[in-house]
Amino acid sequence: MRRPFVFINSAMSADGKISSIDHKQIRISGRDDLTRVDELRASSDAIMVGVGTVLADDPGLRIKSRLLQERRKDMGLDEEPLRIVADSNARTPANAKVLGARCVIAISRSAPEERRVGLRSRCEMIECGAEMVDLSELMGVLYDRGINRLMVEGGARLNWSLIELGLVDEIYVFIGGLIIGGERAPSLVDGSGFRSSFPRISLLSAQRMDEGILLQWSFDRNRKVQQ
Repeated sequence: MRRPFVFINSAMSADGKISSIDHKQIRISGRDDLTRVDELRASSDAIMVGVGTVLADDPGLRIKSRLLQERRKDMGLDEEPLRIVADSNARTPANAKVLGARCVIAISRSAPEERRVGLRSRCEMIECGAEMVDLSELMGVLYDRGINRLMVEGGARLNWSLIELGLVDEIYVFIGGLIIGGERAPSLVDGSGFRSSFPRISLLSAQRMDEGILLQWSFDRNRKVQQ
């Protein structure tokens, strides 16, 4: 399947949590890691999150550095990457920060019309899938639109769905020096979980950063652990 190069970027606590039991964003990264994230955004054609992240954190998903914005323009690119929300039922609030120019909401064909109305003037909408967003179909649509490098910034369920479908090439994860705890607190990857044939990933790099460590992993399509 022709699709973008897809990588997940996330920060998690030492015990593997990406937010609290209240699903509220917690400051895990330090200044150096936040700079790195901005650079990753600037190197991407598009940035994607799930609607759960929008509802919990209301991220803007924009590049913070004016220098990086200008660098993109010098390369003939748009100042900001395309922003994409996977939102099967069009639950994105009409005042969400992610909306505006160069924002796409991916919805299912069953998304209620009354929810679409408030979003039409603030973003583009793409239908993929009957009841849920068909992520494989969406990847093909994005590739055909010239999206070659896609950055995924969560959340846990979107991460799971992409990995389950074999749509992720690399993962960057910053592990910060704090413990969050809570069996209901989101982890890097949630969803229903694998019972066997667990996907294997290979460590590409490990770097101490701020008060934690940055790990970069790649997916090995040919190696799975049988249980």
